[in-house]
Amino acid sequence: MPELAPDRAAPPSPPPGREPQASPAPPPMVEIRDLSVSFGRGRMMAVRGVGLELSGGEVVGLVGESGSGKSLTALSLMGLLPHGARQETGTITFKGESLADMPPKKRREMCGRNMGMVFQEPLTALNPVLTIGEQVSEIFRIRLGKSRAEAGGMALGLLSQVGLPNPRQAMRSYPHRFSGGMRQRVVIAMALALDPELVVADEPTTALDPTIAAQIIRLLSDMAADRGSAVLFITHNLRLLPGLASRVLVMYAGLIVEQIPGGDLADPGHPYTRGLLRALPPAPSERRPERLVPIPGQPPSPGDLEAGCPFAPRCPVVLPPCRRSLPALLETAPGRLARCHRCQGA
Repeated sequence: MPELAPDRAAPPSPPPGREPQASPAPPPMVEIRDLSVSFGRGRMMAVRGVGLELSGGEVVGLVGESGSGKSLTALSLMGLLPHGARQETGTITFKGESLADMPPKKRREMCGRNMGMVFQEPLTALNPVLTIGEQVSEIFRIRLGKSRAEAGGMALGLLSQVGLPNPRQAMRSYPHRFSGGMRQRVVIAMALALDPELVVADEPTTALDPTIAAQIIRLLSDMAADRGSAVLFITHNLRLLPGLASRVLVMYAGLIVEQIPGGDLADPGHPYTRGLLRALPPAPSERRPERLVPIPGQPPSPGDLEAGCPFAPRCPVVLPPCRRSLPALLETAPGRLARCHRCQGA
């Protein structure tokens, strides 16, 4: 056993019969508290009171149907809300510092260097009049002060890392010449270029074949495990989350309706999450005798929300209290939260 260095004293032994106290857990890297986002002067609430935390080295999955508020939550975190959207309430902090109170110049500098985002629509995220090589290499020239030759070499290596075929030719090509999957890989490369501490991945594998999707998931997982990055992984494909996410948050009608620890989706508590799983097509290796069961009806419009649980009109196990009052997001088991009267024993 090696000896202690002379300038570092050994920690004192605890008194007999007393266990050593565990050191306090580090604060989360990202904290979102009571976030609400509206359209049309507050008349349509697209995100309602969302709260979540992200720690370094953690991958958190965010799932739900289109229009549930997933992307708006991510865009609020990045300070990129679309025209007409407004943050009504809530605070967002990054490493203890409020993003709303941050000078605009500092917040812009954080995007890319400290916080990277994989956008859902890669074609609109890329400049159509610049080559792929110009768009990727300018990150290294502007942010790191690299020469054109150095930046070009770094861009080439990055495009190879995300599995882009023939990256040298891709460097000279324009976005419109690429397939959706190839453009998605370019956007992923740009988001990861500067090894950001936080990665927001909005449907990063939608247009990718299973082999490349697995490669991208492995890359994001390695960033969290090896570099201590925090990853918010937004997806429609619930199959990607087990084994990747330490927690899964399920959104519906702008609300978080369930939190599942460990990415274990085998036995969800909320009827909406169970409906999402029943509507999921089986994997090629999976034998499922029953047919897919779609969730009946449509998600509510942000301007048509009524009293009670927003999922009540579509819920197969609705109770009378569900139509009268919105249930709180409460713990139903260690680490599990659900916004459901039935889960809470109503």
